[in-house]
Amino acid sequence: MAMTTTSTQVSPVNSVLRTPPAAPAAAVAYFSASLAFHADVSDVASALADARATGGDPGFVVLDSRSTASWDQGRVPGAVHLPTALIAEQAEQLLDKDVPVVTYCWGPGCNGATRAALALAQLGFQVKEMLGGFEYWVREGFGFETWEGAERKAADPLTAPVDSDDCGC
Repeated sequence: MAMTTTSTQVSPVNSVLRTPPAAPAAAVAYFSASLAFHADVSDVASALADARATGGDPGFVVLDSRSTASWDQGRVPGAVHLPTALIAEQAEQLLDKDVPVVTYCWGPGCNGATRAALALAQLGFQVKEMLGGFEYWVREGFGFETWEGAERKAADPLTAPVDSDDCGC
C-alpha cells in the first residue's frame, strides 16, 4: 500500500487517493470541457421529446454512425444515418454546419461515435458525442425505430429510475 507523509506521521493512502484529486480550478476546466463534448442519453431524449411536443426544433441533429445492418436493428427516431466511413464524402450534403450534431454508435464499449465526432469536427461541424450510445438509449426505455416500425423496451432499473422520468442528476 502506498504511504503518504505528513510533517509528523506516515499514513496509508488508498488506490483512489494515490493520485490526488485535481485542484478545483483544473476540475472546473476539465468538467466544463467534458460537458461541451458529451451529451447524456436522457438529455438527448428529453430535448427531442420537448421539441416534438411543442412542434419545435431541438437545435441539433442526431447522427447514427453505425453500419446499415446495425441501423436496421434499431435507431434513435429521427436520427440521420451516416456511417463513419462515409462522413468525409457525404456529411456536407446531409448536414448543415450551422446545426450542432450529436453522434452515437453502439454503446460505451464502442468508440465509433468518438471517431464520427472527430471526422465531423475536422470538417468544421459543431459536434457532441452521446454517451451510452444506442445501447443506453434502449436500456433507459426510450422508443426506437427498426425497419419493422417503432419499438420500446422497459427501462433497465440499473440504468434509469423505475418510477420517475428524472434521475435527479
